Amino acid sequence: MRLDRRRSSIEIIADMLRLGEAGKTEIMYSVNMSYFQLQKYLNFMVERELIDRVKLGNPSVAYRVTKKGLSLLRNIDEILDTLNLKDDGEETPQTGA
Repeated sequence: MRLDRRRSSIEIIADMLRLGEAGKTEIMYSVNMSYFQLQKYLNFMVERELIDRVKLGNPSVAYRVTKKGLSLLRNIDEILDTLNLKDDGEETPQTGA
């Protein structure tokens, strides 16, 4: 059974972590959020060391999921699976770290 509802903050965080590494624009469009929401979630996740800010060049910046973030994502996915709330086709990012 799939409930018709809005995504929770935890589901949004999981969607962001699934991207692995991405810039602000890619995250914003992939996760379907406003720029204001994006800033709020990025700050929250960086402060908690779930993602790292990575300089790609001047002024280009990307955000990369950390080991702590991957661990959290696995836990979230397990909970979503248990509750039958996870969409089919979602994958955990593969990193070389």
